[in-house]
Order: sequence, then C-alpha cells, then structure tokens
Amino acid sequence: MSNDTVAGADVRITDVIAHPLTQTLPRPTVTSWGKYSEVSIVLVEIRTDAGLVGVGETLARFSPKAYAELIETSLKPRLVGQNPTDITRHWRSMRRALSGRAGGMLIEAIAGVDIALWDILGKIAGLPIYQLLGGVGRTEVPVYAASVNWGSDEFMDSEFDRYLAKGFPRVKVKVANPVRDACRRIERLRKRAGDDIELCVDANWAYSLEEAVEVGRALTANGYFWFEEPLRPEDEQGYEELHRRCETPLAAGESNYSLDQAMRLVSNRTLSYLQPDVARSGGITETRRMAEFAAAHDVAYAPHIGMSGIVCETASVHLAAAMPNLRAMECETDESPFKTAITGALPGADRQTNGMLPVPTGPGLGIEVDWDAVASLRAG
Repeated sequence: MSNDTVAGADVRITDVIAHPLTQTLPRPTVTSWGKYSEVSIVLVEIRTDAGLVGVGETLARFSPKAYAELIETSLKPRLVGQNPTDITRHWRSMRRALSGRAGGMLIEAIAGVDIALWDILGKIAGLPIYQLLGGVGRTEVPVYAASVNWGSDEFMDSEFDRYLAKGFPRVKVKVANPVRDACRRIERLRKRAGDDIELCVDANWAYSLEEAVEVGRALTANGYFWFEEPLRPEDEQGYEELHRRCETPLAAGESNYSLDQAMRLVSNRTLSYLQPDVARSGGITETRRMAEFAAAHDVAYAPHIGMSGIVCETASVHLAAAMPNLRAMECETDESPFKTAITGALPGADRQTNGMLPVPTGPGLGIEVDWDAVASLRAG
C-alpha cells in the first residue's frame, strides 16, 4: 500500500489485541532480588482499516494475562474507530481509564499501546521512529552488556569473559549482599578487565544507605562509571544523601512510570544518569519527555531494557538514536525467544560490533513480527 493511500486522516483503528507471552529463560537471571527462571511480557497488536499493523511491548514480568485483560477491556474501547496518529490524545485518554496517581499496571499497559501507535505512525509516514522524533544524526548507538549475574567468583568470571568475547567495551555487573562480597567482586572484576573496559554496577535496591556508601567507596576506588539503583526508588532523600557521600555517579529511573516521578532527582542532579524503560514508562511518548527533561538538566539518558523482548529493545534503540543526551543503552545478552523468535532480527547482543548497535532504518520500528512464533509463546 502506497504512503499516499494512508497518509491522510482517514486511517482508523479496527482492533487492539493483547498477546500475553511467557517463556522459560535459557539461563536464569540472578540479582539481589533472587533467581528468575521464567518471565513474561505482553505484545500489543493494533490493526487499522488501511491494513497497517503496529506492535508494542508491555513490561509485564508476572501475571501477563491480567495486563492483557486490562488492555482489551479498558484501553481498547478508547481506541477503536480512532485515528492512530493522535498519539498524545490517546495517551491522555488511556491515562484516565483508572483513577489515582500514575503508575503500576496501567502505565505499563499504556506503554505497549503507545509503542504500537508510534510503529503505525512511522509506517504511515514511511519513516523510522527515530527520525519522527527528530533524530540527531546517529546511525548506531553505544550499548553495554547486561549483565554479569550475581554468583560465585568462578560464575561471575565466566559470565564476564563471555561478554568480553562478544566484543563489548562496557559491561554491567550485578551486586548484592553481603557487602563484603560485593566490594571484593567489584575489585576482582576490575582487575580482570584492566583499564580499557568500562564497568558499572546494578544493585537492584539491595542496600541500606550506609551499605551503599561502603559499596560506593569500592566503586570509586576501582573506577566504575555508575552505581545503579542502590536504594529503594521511593527513598529520594536517601539518594540525595548518598549523592553527597559517594563519588561514583548514581543511576536510576527504571522503576519510574512517569516524568513526575523522575523530576526531583533529575532537577537537583542527584542522578547523573536517568534510565527509564520504554515498556514501563508509558511508551515512547512519556519516555521521550523524561529523556528531554533530563537533557534540560544536564543529566544523561541511558535506556533500561531488562528481561524484555525485541520490540522493547528496538523501541529503545530509536529513542537512543534521537536523544541528544544519550550515554549508553542496556543490551541484554540472554538468548530468550522474546528476542530470537518473535522477529527475524538478531538480538542486539549479536548485532552490536565493539559496543555499537545499528539503528533500524525501516518505517516505524523497522521490524516484522512472526505471529506464529508469538502464538507459540502465548501464556496458557
């Protein structure tokens, strides 16, 4: 179908379908929260009367069928019959589907719908999303390997060596309690890496303030470039105190659902790196607002991905390519079906070269979904 055929205001949404998907991870992910052997997402499929289909992804690690029901019963009625290009209007309408403060399942559900709407907008315009966002000229984005899972010295060494063998010049390391072991492994991996590999850590809220100060000293002594989520995301005062007592820059934001939840620690520059996840933070529309707010306050943007799929990864690449304050994007190295089976594209870890990942050039997200593969992953 030519762009001229679909370039007007006559395109209408005919259906919104939520696909709850679950998989067993090929290798469990181990963090301070515990061991993850199974994980879920929801793919959102939006169909139009012009034959264009958009796809989005919702961060729904657990209870994916509950997210799918929310999308199909509360969000779909607000969209069917509407023009898909009115994305901001749709976002505001969906936000009013539930009362209360922004967050939780509603905003994650909106994220999947929003990404799918941007995919359609790109296909109507015949342009990749990063150009619709007003790109800054990037054709590739810097990425870091995620992550060296928490475990024994031998286990962490083998994980680390695997990422170096893939050519990553930046690697993230998971840390947890006890603090003494975390500090020792921070030093051990720096020695193993030498001076040329950039290292950062992710604590997944593992620490109290005093514990975080101690771990921060080890990070500073060993030249790590950020300390990610050391404290509970609600403890904003704790982050401000840690910023005063820790020389290693702080990173956080994957737990934020909306811009207002990021404002305090960005505006006072407690954070050096803001890490919203496009599949949680309201999709491309709200994540863009967060990244641009960070840029206005000289805070870098570092997209979070986590245990997500190829759609979340690809949407993150487009945002990374367009935002002027990009530092580096997370690049999950697991070989999950969410990345290898849903489309014909290779996951980012296999497409990156020396820590640089190409930006898709096709219209919209620039990927084609294998719906038969999606059906095979559908949660029972």
